[in-house]
Amino acid sequence: MRVLIISDIHANLVALETVLKDAEGLYEAVWCMGDLVGYGPNPNECVERVRALPNLTCLTGNHDKAAIGEIDISAFNLDARLAINWTQQTLTPESREYLVTRPERVLHNNYTLVHASPRQPVWEYILDRHTARQNFAHFDTPYCVVGHTHIPIMYLDSEGEAVECRPNYDEILAFNSERLIVNPGSVGQPRDSNPDAAYALLETDNDHWEYRRVSYDIAETQRRMAANNLPARLVARLQKGW
Repeated sequence: MRVLIISDIHANLVALETVLKDAEGLYEAVWCMGDLVGYGPNPNECVERVRALPNLTCLTGNHDKAAIGEIDISAFNLDARLAINWTQQTLTPESREYLVTRPERVLHNNYTLVHASPRQPVWEYILDRHTARQNFAHFDTPYCVVGHTHIPIMYLDSEGEAVECRPNYDEILAFNSERLIVNPGSVGQPRDSNPDAAYALLETDNDHWEYRRVSYDIAETQRRMAANNLPARLVARLQKGW
């Protein structure tokens, strides 16, 4: 089965639509790793668009839970809190109900799916080899797909140590017998100094993984954010990918 893997859309409808157009015809199912909302200007539209995707598995993320009041927003920085407050006021009842029902963890054969980490599915950031190594003990499948950090990366379990592997956009990776934690990056707010929307394609029959990037109309998303008086720092950061 060919799977489109998306994560951390963060209410950036322009980026989401661009990714879906770029991947058109290349997938039969969708795994969304959470954080549909937060930061961006189109939370309801993003929820509606994702809900309509075929054979969808969609998890919850920390911003999703904050938007529905299940996480205290004092845990977020000021800009994020302001955006969450705006999102809470903007969500429709239908969008809110959909976010309430999203799971924290899903198993798909060889794959464990979580937003943040297998140890702490909603909040923990896997940003280094040490944290990755500790998390291999918290899932039983060969592979774990995560999001949350907004950085496309892969960690390989090698004799009890985690080896960090940066994405290569010029090849399709064949997963072998090694255990992996793999992150597709962010659709709506990349943080690896590349502003292009990030996503991945997976062929589950042979465990082939492809990292992908696509440019989108960042200025249009920024215009929509500014029109809704979202924090200026959140608007500016999209242009730089941080």
